[in-house]
Amino acid sequence: MKQTHLHFNMQIGRKKPVSVNNTETACPFCDRNSLTDVLEQRGSMIWLMNKFPVLEETHQTVLIETDECQGDWSVYSKEHVRALLAFGVEKWLEMEQSNSYRSVLFFKNHGPYSGGSIRHPHMQIVGLNDYNYLDQVKDSDFNGMTIDQEAGIECNLSTHPRAGFFEYNVILSDFDRLAKMADYLQILAHWILTHVNPRNQSYNFFFYHWGEKLIAKVVPRFVTSPLYVGYSIPQVANNLEDMVAELQRRYF
Repeated sequence: MKQTHLHFNMQIGRKKPVSVNNTETACPFCDRNSLTDVLEQRGSMIWLMNKFPVLEETHQTVLIETDECQGDWSVYSKEHVRALLAFGVEKWLEMEQSNSYRSVLFFKNHGPYSGGSIRHPHMQIVGLNDYNYLDQVKDSDFNGMTIDQEAGIECNLSTHPRAGFFEYNVILSDFDRLAKMADYLQILAHWILTHVNPRNQSYNFFFYHWGEKLIAKVVPRFVTSPLYVGYSIPQVANNLEDMVAELQRRYF
């Protein structure tokens, strides 16, 4: 029988430090000498086991992005975002290719509305023993109005968002253009934090290995619509053309 839900361990969850909106909480990722179960380090980036594995029947890892606690994709150097994405994608695909998991998630939380608990910038790579996230994905999730495109890569604004309103897709069909994917993600993070969501300062990156493509969905986070929570009805904004034009004017 296909698994439809992941089980969250509440006992472990209660022990997790929360620094995303509490500056008095000590940041566990800043105290690098106390980090345990480190899998690999590249400069200021560290891939390690998640100390608080709240999801049962999974293999949870964390990729600490930098030693700067207040850093973010929107302000990193171009060299750093490219190295960071290459590191994360490499480890994500390694876990997929190990055939140890039904599927492997790769995602990022940023800000108090993103679902994360730690402010220090990080991403997560999670192997799911019995759950295939691709069962919940369809081609139309990534259809959209083109913002910019080059050979082997496209950035668009979704016309059929999964959860609603504004969702941006970066679709990579040529893996040699991974650096350009990092550039697009940096632009979208800056656009969201500066122009779309300056009050809530929250977004997610969600990555999908979809057919022969790698896709990143970038989602500004607000309070979730009750129509989506109660009925799984996504909404799409009526000013997508205006948003595309403004983004193109500012960045392209």
